[in-house]
Amino acid sequence: MATIDNKLIKNFFNKEELNVLQKYCYNKLDFNKDYVLDEQSFSPAWYHDALMNSLLNTKLSKVEEECNLKLFPTYSYWRYYVYGGTLSKHTDRPACEISVTACIKKYDKWPIIVEEKSFELEEGDAVLYAGCEQEHWRPGVYKGEGMAQVFLHYVNQNGPNKDHAYDQINKNL
Repeated sequence: MATIDNKLIKNFFNKEELNVLQKYCYNKLDFNKDYVLDEQSFSPAWYHDALMNSLLNTKLSKVEEECNLKLFPTYSYWRYYVYGGTLSKHTDRPACEISVTACIKKYDKWPIIVEEKSFELEEGDAVLYAGCEQEHWRPGVYKGEGMAQVFLHYVNQNGPNKDHAYDQINKNL
C-alpha cells in the first residue's frame, strides 16, 4: 500500500459548501430518522448518503492533489457525534486506503488523533490519512452538543486495493 503522511487540509469545504452541508445535516437529523446508531461511537450515522457520496467526486481532484496519487472513490459515511459519543483506536477496511475526515459542524473541541498526532478541526477543515494503515481515534468521550463529520474514502488506482473502487468488494457493509 502507498503510505501517505497524515496532514491537515484547511478550508477543505468553503463557506458556501459548509452552509449547504450544515443545513442538510440538520434536516437529516430533524426530519429523516433513516440513520443507523453507529456501534463504535453511539451516534447517528449514514452510509452512502446521496449528498455525501457526491462529495466523493467533487472533492476527488483536491484529495488527489493533497496525496499526490490518482484515486478511485470508494464510499462516504457521515456521523453526528452526540454527547457521550466515543471513537476508539482503530484502522479501517481496505476500501479506506486514502481517507479524509472533514468537520461540517461542531460546538466543542474534540480532536482526532492519527498515529499519535492530534488534529483539532475547525468547521470546513479536514485531515488526510491512510485509513487502513494509520491508527486513528478520538480521546475520551465527547462532551459537546454535537459534531457533524463526513468521511470520504478512496483507493490508489495503482495500488493493491484498487478492486475496492466504488465499494465493489464490500457493497453490503
